[in-house]
Amino acid sequence: MDWLYILMPISGVSIFWPGLVILGLGVGIIGGFFGLGGAWMVTPGLNILGFPMAFAIGTDVAQMAGKSLISTMRHGKFGNVDYALGLTMLIGTVIGVEIGAQMVMWLERIGSVDKVVRWLYVVLLILLAWLVFHDVALRRKKEREARAQHQELDATAVGLDWASKLQAIKIPPVVHFKHANITCSAWLPILVSFFTGWLAGILGIGGGLIRMPALVYLVGCPTHLAVGTDLFEVAISGLYGTASYAYKGRVELLAAIIMLCGAAIGAQIGTVATKYVKGYGIRIVFGLAVLGCLMSVVLKLLQAEFPAYAWILSPLATVEVLGFVSAISIYIAVRMVQGAKAELAAKKQHAAGN
Repeated sequence: MDWLYILMPISGVSIFWPGLVILGLGVGIIGGFFGLGGAWMVTPGLNILGFPMAFAIGTDVAQMAGKSLISTMRHGKFGNVDYALGLTMLIGTVIGVEIGAQMVMWLERIGSVDKVVRWLYVVLLILLAWLVFHDVALRRKKEREARAQHQELDATAVGLDWASKLQAIKIPPVVHFKHANITCSAWLPILVSFFTGWLAGILGIGGGLIRMPALVYLVGCPTHLAVGTDLFEVAISGLYGTASYAYKGRVELLAAIIMLCGAAIGAQIGTVATKYVKGYGIRIVFGLAVLGCLMSVVLKLLQAEFPAYAWILSPLATVEVLGFVSAISIYIAVRMVQGAKAELAAKKQHAAGN
């Protein structure tokens, strides 16, 4: 079975290459659908497949940049990108990415990068899962109350409403983002992008893992616009992060290219699927994907804590992360096909009626 493994020339480790293909295709679909670079799955996935954590971060940033550019162009055609909002966030993103990357190099020098990054992932994923499902629960509570009063719930109503309170803080300069229909202090998106950029640098993510929810819950961006605008930001932070990590010698280009081949196809599927699944449908699937990623990271932590059980925990973590990525990807692809069929049927019915 040696033909299933390929030697990575820079890091010097042998990697199960079909795992790279599955990871790339699946994360392409998931990234295009959620507006994320998908690194919140890829970085732990690469580490589980055998890459040292610093190489997993740098390699993931490289593949993420190319895939996000493809998804951004596709979302732009659907009108899902507020470029003015994305460009405003650029300053905070770049500064945050560089600070995070420098922290990774320091953690690597003291030999703590693997443990620190994994635990940061655990904390972040738990908080995100709580945020998404708490929001969904609040939304459903409002729906039940509206039905009890025989009223129709406003389609724009949300469970968590932090954005309106933050938009009310009018620290100059105050700007209006026409496409997203948001008026707020320019410092709000800049501070959000700085924090997400820092996470991008230290965790190897595009920042989209929290930037998409942050755009929805903190800035007040509609979900479908948050998806496209976030991908625009992911592409920017990814390109800068790739240059930074490549300069530090922590990018395995061969692995990035293998994943990008699958991701380029998957990104098209995920992006088109957002035409047929909107708002809270996207958020619920996002929450499930976060839980799946959390399980794989916990399994890897258990392997580090209990090395005697590595023989079972290591393959279990690999199967879990690849299996979950595949399951979510198949679900998104099925929803896209169902939506496209329904759209074609409606067009035919309309044409027959005329």
